[in-house]
This record gives sequence, structure tokens and C-alpha cells, in this order.
Amino acid sequence: MTTTIADAAAKAATFHALHVRGRPFVLLNAWDAGSAAAVAAGGAPAIATGSWSVAAAHGYGDGEKLPLDLVIANAQRIANAVNVPVSIDLESGYGADPAAVAATIARVIEAGAIGCNLEDSEPADGSLRDVAAQVARIRAARAAADAALPRFFINLRTDVFFRKGVPHDVAAVELALERARAYADAGADGLFAPGLADAALIERLANASPLPLNIMVMSNTPPVDVLARCGVARVSHGPGPYAQAMQALQAQAREVYATSM
Repeated sequence: MTTTIADAAAKAATFHALHVRGRPFVLLNAWDAGSAAAVAAGGAPAIATGSWSVAAAHGYGDGEKLPLDLVIANAQRIANAVNVPVSIDLESGYGADPAAVAATIARVIEAGAIGCNLEDSEPADGSLRDVAAQVARIRAARAAADAALPRFFINLRTDVFFRKGVPHDVAAVELALERARAYADAGADGLFAPGLADAALIERLANASPLPLNIMVMSNTPPVDVLARCGVARVSHGPGPYAQAMQALQAQAREVYATSM
């Protein structure tokens, strides 16, 4: 399907409007056009990809190992397969410098996306980028987006709570808030804090963040009604849907081949 600038702008506005503190909308993350169409047919108000799932579905590991050309082609197929807003997980932006991140943003908008996820960690080792360096990348992304689709939604993922061996406590929340404030000033639209599952800390982060908070579903994540009371605006399922789909397929294969031999 052909998407006009007006269509894209309307979808971007719709996506922004879905982010309401205390009334989270839920994303079952897709990985290709088929999964996106299935999720949309089930009633999803928007589609978002998860980088781990997209990479695995194409036979790659996570961490920007999936070639950018494949990321963009996959994004275009997804956008062509559904009529709802589409946000693409771009990991760290596929760029060694801000200019390269800006080029990635321009390409994904051209592919039909109205939003993206950007991480504040290094793809090579998961270490947190310096705040100033990350701010420069966000500013470049924002400028590229504004030139093509002004309301393009940049969901800034902070990996403060993904660091190995670092406790999830008030100090970690304050570090995330320091980053959230800097990212908001640089032009981010949302804050994604995967790994955080403690309800009291989620509430503290949601209430103090200048950006609507996105939490990822894990085995120990509070239910959506609790996250709503904590002030969360968006709930993502990350790699869960892909993992469950592959487990179901494997179980079916075992049953089929066990009875056919």
C-alpha cells in the first residue's frame, strides 16, 4: 500500500495519543509482515518490532548484527502489511556517529515507520553511552525526523536496568531519571526502561520522568492493572511473542514427526 505524508502524519499523531500515563496501551511485538498482520488483525492499535525477535527470525543474533538494509526492508514490508502505526526497533541507531544515526532515521521514515526505539548502550558490549554522546545522537535523530515527519516518535530505551550485577534501587532510578531529563531536552518522546520490574521503583520512575514510561513484560513484571496504577503509559512484550510462537511450532513439529515415524 502507498502511504502519503498526510497518512504518516495521522498515524504518528495517533501513536502519540496512545501514550497516556496511567492508561498503558499494550504492544505484542512483531518480527515480520506476517506476525504484524496477525497482531493487527487481533485488534492492536499499533505495531512495534523487537530487535531480538527480528534478528532471530532472520537467523542473526541481537546487537546490530542484522544488516541495516534487512532492517529497513523488513520495516517496509511490515508498514505495507498493516493500516496501524508502525514503530521499528533500531537498537542503537546503526551508526558510529550522530550523522549515521540521522541517516538511519531518514531511511526508516521513508520505509513507512512513524516511530522507533533507540538504545543508550553500545551494541558491542552493552555498556551505557556517555550522556552527552547519547544526547548528540538523539538531537541528530530528532533533526532528521523533523525534516521528514515532525511527529515521528522516538522512544528512548535506557539500559540502566539491564546492566549485569547492578542493583535495581532508588539510585538506579535516579540515574535513569537523569538520563530521561537529558533525553527529553534532546527531543525524545518516550522513555523505555526494560529490566525494571519492581512496582515501587516503576512508580517512582513514572511519576518523576518528563517522558511517558514504557515497561517490558518479563516473568516478574507486575500485571498491566498494577502498571497502570504506577503511571506507566506503554507496555511492550519484547521477545516474548516470538519465543512463544517458536515454542508452539516446535511442539507441533515434535507431535507431527513423533506420530509419522
